[in-house]
Amino acid sequence: MLGAWLVLLGGLALGCRGERAFLTRADDSTGRCTYSFTVASPVEAACPNAGGGPELRAELASLAARLSRLESRERGAGGSGPRGVEVGGARDSQQAASAGGLEDAYSELLRAKSRLEEEKGRLELENAELRRRLESSAQEIARLRATRCSPGGEEPDREAPRVPGKASRWNPQPLTYQELQSERTEIPASRMLEETALSRPGTEDSGCGELVWVGEPVVFGRADSIAGKYGVWMKDPEPVSPFTRETTWRVDTVGTEVRQLFQYEAAEQLAQGYPAKVHILPRPLESNGAVIYRGGLFFQPRRSHAVARYDLRTEAITAEKEIPGAGYHGQYPYAWGGYTDIDLAVDETGLWVIYSTEKARGAIILSKLDPETLEIRQTWETNIRKRGVANSFIICGTLYTISSYSAPNATINFAYNTTTGTSRALSIPFENRFRYLSMVDYNPTERQLFAWDSFNMVTYPVRLSQV
Repeated sequence: MLGAWLVLLGGLALGCRGERAFLTRADDSTGRCTYSFTVASPVEAACPNAGGGPELRAELASLAARLSRLESRERGAGGSGPRGVEVGGARDSQQAASAGGLEDAYSELLRAKSRLEEEKGRLELENAELRRRLESSAQEIARLRATRCSPGGEEPDREAPRVPGKASRWNPQPLTYQELQSERTEIPASRMLEETALSRPGTEDSGCGELVWVGEPVVFGRADSIAGKYGVWMKDPEPVSPFTRETTWRVDTVGTEVRQLFQYEAAEQLAQGYPAKVHILPRPLESNGAVIYRGGLFFQPRRSHAVARYDLRTEAITAEKEIPGAGYHGQYPYAWGGYTDIDLAVDETGLWVIYSTEKARGAIILSKLDPETLEIRQTWETNIRKRGVANSFIICGTLYTISSYSAPNATINFAYNTTTGTSRALSIPFENRFRYLSMVDYNPTERQLFAWDSFNMVTYPVRLSQV
């Protein structure tokens, strides 16, 4: 490259008068390389073209600057060798940089491979743990099945005697005591289709059948205050004058001093929220187990294990009777609570009370009551735990229980027939639309269930099969 510059400078020198010019290079006292350019004329103005003097000086100064930069670059490269050496050095530097990048990428790949191997090992350990748990669960299921069945494969005796001795009311009941032992009864579709006229709302037929279907809830009214989160609403299936079958009754049961009984001429008034009259009960009632029957309100007075009859015409309590041993104020309520220890019910056969005792260890007991004197006519003890169900009602002498008060898709899960004294498991769909079912009663005249579901007063159509 320096040789090319020398030739160029020589050509410039010869261009002035055609005389010879000289360029010399030497180190100065500071060790730097200096270039000297001489021409034959003693002054630059001796050239024929006087106007070219300043341009030549500027061009020479530019060339000198470039030569100086080239010299500095050569020294930085380690000498004044040819340009090819510089190019080769740059290539070597680029190749070294490229090799370093490849080594870094290779190291990163090795690290990623190590991480993947660690993750694979962890997943294998988790898989082994899951297999172990599945095997353990299968063994537990097999053990439970073996304990529920006898060695011969037959079900254990349903009438096995209870373990003697007094059990605590808070202890869970033994397996032999649970309703899960009851035999499941399948109802054929043809039997479901053979409905009687009584299974449709509003009929006058007094025949009976088994419950096979519950329809979707229909909302009749809604409470407008917190006192109506749960309560009870009713119609009298056998009213006395001046009341009719359309007269509707309601009690909001939130609070400690529940005494107000709201009277409506029809269900439409209930929906509008305008009662025709408000009865003030002589004694506060407990929870929402009350019913209206034959001109009287039957309820449990607060903090007692008794049942009282309030006459709707005279507005006075005409009868009161204790239920022997019955739990009260939270001893044996339904699953949702609410002090629902004593629950009254009405069906085609009369007035019932649903409760439990310490002797029965929390199992549901049914007693048939005389509606005038409240004397107990007959009692049945079931093997269905009261705390294990959300609510219950009676149709044609058969107790039916509901599995959950909050699950949207609950079921009618058990039935106890007082005629045969037997129980069976069921799975009839039941919808909790508003997720807080606190009251369910059956009206034998309308053939519907009346319910209270989180501020909402609703009805459910039912269907009965032909006996």
